[in-house]
Amino acid sequence: MNTNILRKKYLDFFKSRNHVYFATDTLVPDDASLLFTSAGMNQFKPYFLGEKKGIKRATSCQKCLRTGDIERVGKTAYHHTFFEMLGNFSFGDYFKKEAIELAWEFLTKELGMKEGDLWVSVYKDDQEAYDIWKNAVKVPEARIIRLGENSNFWPANAPSLGPDGPCGPCSEIFFDQGSGVGCKKDNCNPDCSCGRFVEVWNLVFTQFNRVGENRLEPLPQKNIDTGMGLERMACVLQSKQSNFDIDILKPLVDEVYAILKVKNKDQQSRELVNAIVDHLRAAAFAVADGVYPSNEERGYVIRKIIRKAVYSANLLGYKKSFGYKLVPLLGELMGEFYPEIKEKAQVIEKIIKAEEDKFLSTLLAGQQQLKAELEKTKQAKKNILDAGILFRLYDTFGFPLELSKDIAQKQGISVDQQGFEELLRKQQERSRKQSMFDENIFSSKDFSVSEESEFVGYEIDYVKTKVVRIFSGQEEVSGLSAGEEGIIVLKETPFYPESGGQLADTGAIFNNNGEFSVEKAFRIGKTILHKGRVLCGKIEKDIFEVSINTSRRRALARAHTATHLLQSALRKVLGEHVAQQGSLVDEDRFRFDFTHLKALTSDEIEKIEDMVNGYILEADKVNKEVLTLEEAKKRGALAFFKDKYSNEVRVVSIAGYSMELCGGTHLDNTSQAGSFFIESESSIASGIRRIEAVVGYKAYLASKEIRKAEDLIKEKLKAKDVFTAVDGLKLRADSLAAELEAQKKKNLFSEIGQIRENIKKISQFSFLVFEIPGQDYDALLSLSDEIKRKEERIFIFLTSKSDRDIFICSASDVLVKKGFSCKKFINDYRKDLGLRGGGRENSAQGVIEERGDDFFQKLEEYFKESVS
Repeated sequence: MNTNILRKKYLDFFKSRNHVYFATDTLVPDDASLLFTSAGMNQFKPYFLGEKKGIKRATSCQKCLRTGDIERVGKTAYHHTFFEMLGNFSFGDYFKKEAIELAWEFLTKELGMKEGDLWVSVYKDDQEAYDIWKNAVKVPEARIIRLGENSNFWPANAPSLGPDGPCGPCSEIFFDQGSGVGCKKDNCNPDCSCGRFVEVWNLVFTQFNRVGENRLEPLPQKNIDTGMGLERMACVLQSKQSNFDIDILKPLVDEVYAILKVKNKDQQSRELVNAIVDHLRAAAFAVADGVYPSNEERGYVIRKIIRKAVYSANLLGYKKSFGYKLVPLLGELMGEFYPEIKEKAQVIEKIIKAEEDKFLSTLLAGQQQLKAELEKTKQAKKNILDAGILFRLYDTFGFPLELSKDIAQKQGISVDQQGFEELLRKQQERSRKQSMFDENIFSSKDFSVSEESEFVGYEIDYVKTKVVRIFSGQEEVSGLSAGEEGIIVLKETPFYPESGGQLADTGAIFNNNGEFSVEKAFRIGKTILHKGRVLCGKIEKDIFEVSINTSRRRALARAHTATHLLQSALRKVLGEHVAQQGSLVDEDRFRFDFTHLKALTSDEIEKIEDMVNGYILEADKVNKEVLTLEEAKKRGALAFFKDKYSNEVRVVSIAGYSMELCGGTHLDNTSQAGSFFIESESSIASGIRRIEAVVGYKAYLASKEIRKAEDLIKEKLKAKDVFTAVDGLKLRADSLAAELEAQKKKNLFSEIGQIRENIKKISQFSFLVFEIPGQDYDALLSLSDEIKRKEERIFIFLTSKSDRDIFICSASDVLVKKGFSCKKFINDYRKDLGLRGGGRENSAQGVIEERGDDFFQKLEEYFKESVS
């Protein structure tokens, strides 16, 4: 049974039994405690917690990503970083008996599995589940085993070790591959780790609330959470010994073998190739969901697994990028259920290839640096590699900790992983602070607020309403007096709270008794809070007039609508791979972060700027409407993947070129933006670009400043126009540079006599090694050519240190005719001399990556070897 049929059978089975089908959630979960969606139940958490109602039964096939067992991937038959989890769920509806019976019916009736091949396990104290399996399902006692809380409780070991909260026993179903597999012992059962028994389904009965060590109280609502690994079940049904042999993975495995040209399919190569397939599949799905390689959180995970795949290929002797080539085949294999892999294939390929190339460019340098540091560690008689060294390798060369760890362990040296992670955390914290416009100093822990504030700011900028709560610091108070700072909660408010990248409204809350200046509005849960100070009088729980700063609101709206116009233009000019990664919307100014692999050209920036200004001149209506999330997605509305949306969403659309899910405040017509001007474009992370732009009056001021600068240049240089002035400066600079180079060469050549004094006679040839500081390749080559005019049988090796330690190697024609080759000399002694470079028989050049005190002495010895 192929995987697509298995997936469909499962979902159809549960849909026919009144389960509501939920499409797979994105790999980016709506849960701050998780980096990635790691289980089928993640998207149903609000139903389990009772926050959402209306659905009692659900089923899904969820794409998942976990890295906890990444070191086992490829080495075992069943471990993955990316996998699909089939699941059926009950929220206070059916419980153990029906969950068990449904699972058994699906396996034995729908899939036709033999009852005699199936074993089950239950939690040791769960007599109820044991009796259902034995009496209702009729599984013989010999095939039912009781296991402890480590194996058959969720979370594992919860009763004794915690955490407190919802938990419950599990019951697992195993497929017996037969007595000829595994340890072959007569008493082998699913508790044995020999591999004979394959776990195919896990049923979790969430029935308790842990309130302390071994203290379990019954939950008022009992839930069912089940999980069946699609790949593992397909492996059983297709009679394979490994998940990597099933229909959606075996073609990828074969393709990797073909690309890498691996002929010896031994255990090591199988493990490496399987891991490569898994990691690149995971990366492709993550990129499709908007997670790009970076040094931050999710992006770092994806960077790590791509680089691990590249390094695995490197161990198999393949030194080029290749993973991106798997994307079309992955689309063919999985595109029926996951069309995004085909739809975004071009983007996925570009992102993966860019990361592979980036890693390969630094891999050799990183390996050499690590090798040197390991030698120093051994010489110092230490057995732990310092965290600072690990972090420098990671930060400078992009060398993942896992690779440093792997290489070090092979030499018997461990690594300071804890110290590395602390250094990484500090760097990420610095980066995060630099990229955030305003870290919110308030959190839900600071205030106990539950009121649902009614936001009326889309329609009006003034309202008369009641002050319902007042805070001074974290304490609730009855009132605030003149000069005091505090926080106010209103029944209704026109103040837009800082969110979605848009800064908050400011304004005033006032009546005859006092006035409160609102400096910031922010949201905690469903409550909007207004932070500020009392300007005069007193503020108490009373009726107040509330008014926002309409000038600021209009400026924020101009900037926010412009971000939508910009994203539309970026996607048209650069391609549909462009996706928002963050923004800051200020008064007539904004920054916009987006996915793109390289810097924008001047021509691209000009096209984007022209297109946005064209949208503004078209005076298109800006439409806002509330739709269901499903309907909005059907219409093609863009969503920012870091934002989370409710079932009803606000959609902002402009003509036929822009449609986005957005809760911010906007213009009514594009013409109200005035004009648009890009101030800068830069990189903020691998594959992430940032545009900073201004609109409205600030755009006019920006163009005015440019005109002023041009006038100043013309005045200073006494030129008719800027272009003439710049051309004149360039000609003068080029002339001076040429004069300087000529003088440097003249000075260098004047020292030839002194340099030639260092020539030695070795055998029948002349040998010259010399270091000249501050020179480039051209200067060294010119000098060697001049020396060869006077010496017919000479080998020359010149070095120079400035930003880098460079060398040139040169041989006279007579020496080359005798069989000497500079190219071969460099290749033969590359490792011993620490050289990186190449060239021809009579000339080569490159970089000295690490030179010892005996560098020149070794050169002489190796030349003697070469000509002897």
